[in-house]
Amino acid sequence: MTQELAAEKILFLKDFLLNPAKIGSITPSSSYLTEKLLASLPWERFNVIVELGAGTGVFTEYAAAHKRPDSVFLVIEQDPQMQKALKARFPQVLFGSQAEDLPALMRLHNLPKADCIISGLPFAVIEKKDHLKILAGIDRSLSSHGKFVAFQYSFQMYCTFHRIFRKVKLGFTPLNLPPAFTYTCCK
Repeated sequence: MTQELAAEKILFLKDFLLNPAKIGSITPSSSYLTEKLLASLPWERFNVIVELGAGTGVFTEYAAAHKRPDSVFLVIEQDPQMQKALKARFPQVLFGSQAEDLPALMRLHNLPKADCIISGLPFAVIEKKDHLKILAGIDRSLSSHGKFVAFQYSFQMYCTFHRIFRKVKLGFTPLNLPPAFTYTCCK
């Protein structure tokens, strides 16, 4: 394990212990989960990409490596230490702090609707009124042909996602700690 990866895992665990409702897991997402969630996306068609709850940047790194050079990438991470580390690693990316403010952040950066929104947010531990506000913002911010991809540690969000999106594809990744459900949603 590299020194940088070890430091990320320690930061993640420390933040989880201090505030489990905001972090949602004891460890960052695995490469297995990243591949399962992001590998099949049509990166060449995405002009605007948004990531909610970037954490230590596991999905950020994948998206930055696979997006078109001219695509715009907005990353939202509320933890100040994690956001600072992400800004240092990804200086070409736009940043915001609150997923609840997604539509306002997109207006602030003069962005059209997103072609892809990636979520690492732990909806199961976010207060219902807040996660409903976030989902309403996702619905308003995603283009009519856009994709919303997320993971959760249960399938409890399936019905909620299905109320917003026409198509919801559920997957499962047992090789993650903890094992995770993946959601690929289309309007």
